Amino acid sequence: MFARLSTYQGAPVPAGAQPSQNAVQILEQIRKVPGFQGLYLLVDPSTGKSMSLTLWEDEQAMGASETEGTRIREESAKREGERIVSVERFEVGFQHLES
Repeated sequence: MFARLSTYQGAPVPAGAQPSQNAVQILEQIRKVPGFQGLYLLVDPSTGKSMSLTLWEDEQAMGASETEGTRIREESAKREGERIVSVERFEVGFQHLES
């Protein structure tokens, strides 16, 4: 499994706001891309920093998703008033998720 970690910087999130709304819109788009395995959105509401972590079946699938991923990332950042700080790619060395 492979992962792409995108870091964003925006304004702090006001109390009571729903930072997960953007993730739902991203998920609707990215889940159609072959090899997609999962999405996490990490948000620090007090600083406005956020990260999206997408998981991919293999390195080939992640590579094939680059064009669509870039489009979705740029649209999402624009919609949310964020700037893209970095995009990094990793091989998942270990995973565990409790149900």
